Amino acid sequence: MTRIFRRTPFLGLFAALLLAGCGDDTPAPKPVALTRDAIGEYCNMIVADHPGPKAQVFEKGREKPLWFSSVRDAFAYLTLFGEAQRPIAVYVHDMGRAGDWKKPPSDGAWTKAKSAVYVIGSRKRGGMGARETVPFADRKRADAFVAEHGGRVVAYSDIPREYIIGDKNDYDTPGGESASAGKPAASKE
Repeated sequence: MTRIFRRTPFLGLFAALLLAGCGDDTPAPKPVALTRDAIGEYCNMIVADHPGPKAQVFEKGREKPLWFSSVRDAFAYLTLFGEAQRPIAVYVHDMGRAGDWKKPPSDGAWTKAKSAVYVIGSRKRGGMGARETVPFADRKRADAFVAEHGGRVVAYSDIPREYIIGDKNDYDTPGGESASAGKPAASKE
């Protein structure tokens, strides 16, 4: 089974999302505004205090979303065995509408995770200083981001699992840029 997950980038995530909808007609909740009360599921810090795109994951049976300081952390939560239980909706910041990397808007710039495209391998760093999967609802805005910050655009289903899980070399400077000036962050693809 482990071999299958290594070869298929997001099999675990897709399985979790498919199972979440099996035999269930629970309507997906709408995204909620990010407030200072939102605490990161992994970092236990105030999500709004971190730069870059954020994510919110709704699980069946929970009224409030689980918050993530980075989109990549949310995707790790959805991918890793034993983490996500019954996700019914995942929203990410649309960085094409967000405007400010250091402080994306608290509401109005959310998009469904599965319908977004992502820039991976850019020089921009996520909320916890690691490589980020930067979401865009509009492919043209993603391409413009790549022209300025490097990386490449991939569909949701094509994000490599290795990019999400990462390794110790994924962390760089806390200022939102990779220390490897001008070069995309290395990835094991």
